[in-house]
Amino acid sequence: MDKLEQARAEIDRIDGEMAKLFESRMRAVEAVSEYKQAHGLPVLDADREAEVIKQAANRIDDEEIRSYYITFLKNNMKLSRNFQQKRLQGMSIAYCGIEGSFASIAAEHIFPQAHLVPCPSFAQAWQAAANGTCDCAVLPLENSSNGEVGQVMDLMMFDRALYVNHVYALPVVQNLLGIKGSHTTDITRVVSHEQALGQCATFLEEHSITPVASANTAIAAQQVAQMGDVHTGAIASEQTAKLYGLEILERHINSSESNITRFAVFSRVPADSKDKENGDKEKNSILLFRVIDQVGALAKAMNIIALYGYNMRVLRSRPTKDWGFQYYFYIELEGDINSESGRQMCRQLSSCCEGIRIGGTYRRSDADAT
Repeated sequence: MDKLEQARAEIDRIDGEMAKLFESRMRAVEAVSEYKQAHGLPVLDADREAEVIKQAANRIDDEEIRSYYITFLKNNMKLSRNFQQKRLQGMSIAYCGIEGSFASIAAEHIFPQAHLVPCPSFAQAWQAAANGTCDCAVLPLENSSNGEVGQVMDLMMFDRALYVNHVYALPVVQNLLGIKGSHTTDITRVVSHEQALGQCATFLEEHSITPVASANTAIAAQQVAQMGDVHTGAIASEQTAKLYGLEILERHINSSESNITRFAVFSRVPADSKDKENGDKEKNSILLFRVIDQVGALAKAMNIIALYGYNMRVLRSRPTKDWGFQYYFYIELEGDINSESGRQMCRQLSSCCEGIRIGGTYRRSDADAT
């Protein structure tokens, strides 16, 4: 056997070993896809891929071969994503609204291969995920210019069936839509979701347009298209305008230049922690509770959170409904409270708080605007 044949024989032998390893790798990818489906996580985990490539660069000493190895890894990752997406095609995602709503746009970004299930209300989308009709629900948490979505926070506090495992920041551009042939000067009333109306309050006031609340931006656009009234407009996305055959009369009418809505993926299973002792430091956590009726109870709770080294990013209060003029608190913390440290903190919080609930955890970078 000459050197060429020897080299080819060695390549064939290695290819045989690689085939077995590749099959094993894809079985592991299959397990990853099952976990992501159960926890409502998207296929792409850019941070994880970047970390793998960074570590892989140290495995190859030869600089020229290293670049080929990194390309090989990237191709493997692409195959893995394709395999996961194919397996997740049967995944069903509930959202509030109809096709063209910002929730449907967010859900499609997060789960491009999944079956999207429209629901008429936040509560019904939540329940579809809670009772197993759908795998997950995609619901808005808050808007950067118009604040929290209280109905969703109430579901987190009082229903407690679902957990946040992923947060997606969607840049939102609101547009004034009208039927074909209409102009901005024709519009005397505009229909949209209350959040969208709030985001565009300055524009509406400047143009003396009467706001009319609707269940959803896309539903509002659909209604305007069906009415055929030149004096009635809608506030919604460019995608919604195309979907329902409306014209964009004015673009970007939201008051804030940076208008972002954070959408959360809710699933029945809470996320695991990579580090059981200290938690995943790249994550944020959601905590909900009521404080006991005692002087300084809230201050004590804040001090306990600080004592354990958790930085508060968000603090909201909402009425408890059942108790007159009492409130629960929604808090987002930097750090993973699915850890021994987090559990100790929650135990200590029970001295001044009631109804403590971990609402979920999510990777911090996922919530950055894209």
